Amino acid sequence: MADQLDLKIINALIKNSKASYVELGNTIGLSPSSVRERIKKMEDEAIIKKYGITLDYAKLGYGLEVFIMLKLHSGKLDPFTKEWNSLSEIKEIYRVTGNYNIFLKAILVDQIHLQKFIDQLISYGEPTTHLILSDLTNTIDK
Repeated sequence: MADQLDLKIINALIKNSKASYVELGNTIGLSPSSVRERIKKMEDEAIIKKYGITLDYAKLGYGLEVFIMLKLHSGKLDPFTKEWNSLSEIKEIYRVTGNYNIFLKAILVDQIHLQKFIDQLISYGEPTTHLILSDLTNTIDK
């Protein structure tokens, strides 16, 4: 179970996962060795599962980001779950409750790429697509 100091470390890592133990310690008032021990413990307990990067997909040539809700046809869950790893457009994917079984985030080059991607999904179910206009995540006070 994470305590208040662990939560402070986690919040600091969310802001900058490349911060050194010294930087983290200065931010939350712990020695670098204490920070290292706490991070190692949280990694061992799988509280911290992985570290990552955030990409600007537009700068990589992907002009569209979309959310797609997919209502799978009966019997299509297993075939879809076996193939979705090969679909490089998918960056996040969740199995959810409600009228739609799958909720995913995809990046695409343009509308033609989106059309081809949707054509692939149609063999598994009924997709509903929502274009992402902007990401407001970093505007939320936490």
